[in-house]
Amino acid sequence: MKILIIGATGAAGSRIAAEALQRGHAVTAASRRPSVVAPGATALTLDATAPDRVADAARLHDVVVAATRPAPGREADIDALTTGAADGTRRAERRLIVVGGAAPLRIPGTARIALEDPRWVPPTIREIAAASCRQLEILRDMRGLDWTCLAPAAQFEPGIRTGGYRTGGADLVIDGDGRSALSMEDYAIALLDEIESPTATCEVLSAGW
Repeated sequence: MKILIIGATGAAGSRIAAEALQRGHAVTAASRRPSVVAPGATALTLDATAPDRVADAARLHDVVVAATRPAPGREADIDALTTGAADGTRRAERRLIVVGGAAPLRIPGTARIALEDPRWVPPTIREIAAASCRQLEILRDMRGLDWTCLAPAAQFEPGIRTGGYRTGGADLVIDGDGRSALSMEDYAIALLDEIESPTATCEVLSAGW
């Protein structure tokens, strides 16, 4: 399968690229300033805010992954990045998998989302968390797009590859000890599994340990 990964040089994107290559997929690692890409991937300079450029690149691939994450202080950029990637993928008539955030996920057993609870979204990350909520709304409003937003657990950072994860639909995945966590390495496994065997269409899907 030919996979276009936008934001492939970032923390999550680089791990997704490595997992895809390990499974034998052809990977194009796209970013505004391609630097070091995973060995075996093809580097591509691409501005995700330009839907025409995204569409041209997407047509050469089977699926598009959007793993863009704005730098601190530029959280508002997520609107243009998500809109450009989504509109371009829609024009190319391809499927889009978005690396989302935990903030819009429901807290199990409640009517609240993670953004509303400081246990899961502390004030220090509230701006980027709120941006991930807007990201999901942009996807929901994009008619004619085949998309899946894969949202990780509240604690999401580089770590170990255990080979295991579980999904929780639109609910935040919390383990028996009250912890919501997932390594980026195991997240990459979940995302590639979703690409290879789709389970969620035009909806958010959570993943965690």
